[in-house]
Amino acid sequence: MKININGELWNGKQPIVMGILNVTPDSFFAQSRCTSETAILKRAEEIVNQGGKIIDIGGYSSRPGCADIDEKEEISRVTTAVKLIKKEFPYIPLSIDTFRSNVAKVAIKDFGAEIINDISGGNLDPKMFETAAELKVPYILMHMRGTPQEMNKDLNYEDFKKEIFVYFAEKINQLRLLGVNDIIVDPGFGFSKTLEHNYELLDDMELFSAFKLPILVGFSRKRMVWQLLEKNPEESLNGTTVLNTISLQKGANILRVHDVKEAVEAVKIHEKMKSCSTKKENTSYSYIYY
Repeated sequence: MKININGELWNGKQPIVMGILNVTPDSFFAQSRCTSETAILKRAEEIVNQGGKIIDIGGYSSRPGCADIDEKEEISRVTTAVKLIKKEFPYIPLSIDTFRSNVAKVAIKDFGAEIINDISGGNLDPKMFETAAELKVPYILMHMRGTPQEMNKDLNYEDFKKEIFVYFAEKINQLRLLGVNDIIVDPGFGFSKTLEHNYELLDDMELFSAFKLPILVGFSRKRMVWQLLEKNPEESLNGTTVLNTISLQKGANILRVHDVKEAVEAVKIHEKMKSCSTKKENTSYSYIYY
């Protein structure tokens, strides 16, 4: 399960938190939008200070019905953020949330980012897998159907969980054949899935351990939280923390979140409970009956 991030090996044993930094004016959670250099640096500092281990930079909103911006604009947004953050926080790994291979290539090769986070699993750009192989960086493989604008129009599956696991098996094999060694699996909660699909997938999330790869989850303030609770994204922090905690119990290795402090606390509590369980398993008890 070891992942090479710019020469540093991460073994996945200790779950980590990835902080979201959106350089977009239309991301679904308004408070996550960073459209100025001051806002970008402030958000990066917040992520680092609160214990985030990776910053995920997105220049193209993936909310349903989002605006379709051109590649040039996405590159401008992303590279501005990478350049600023690398200057102030050179040690924090940067992930590029993009489905365009050229955006990933420029951000990584020319500006020093370290990870590709592709919501489309290579389906929206046939050069993406080859680019990941060429750059020799970790690749986050997510499940989604169609485009961000139309991902919720095709929600009919013959066998929902089977189709998702076949999707990952085939994609992982393609990446391996190209020489991509550092793969992270993201089930794609909230993407091309109904409310029931999302919770069914979470319930069976342990099955993803069969791939023997790190698992990233992203529930942060998504519809699957606020729709169920009859709230809105701004009121969905508590529900997000509940889902993050459940996912840790089911094997999640990376939590992708807007609220870093709360996610780090969830990891800390989960790890403490896990250590107590390990001690309990290794302790033999002698009972005296009177």
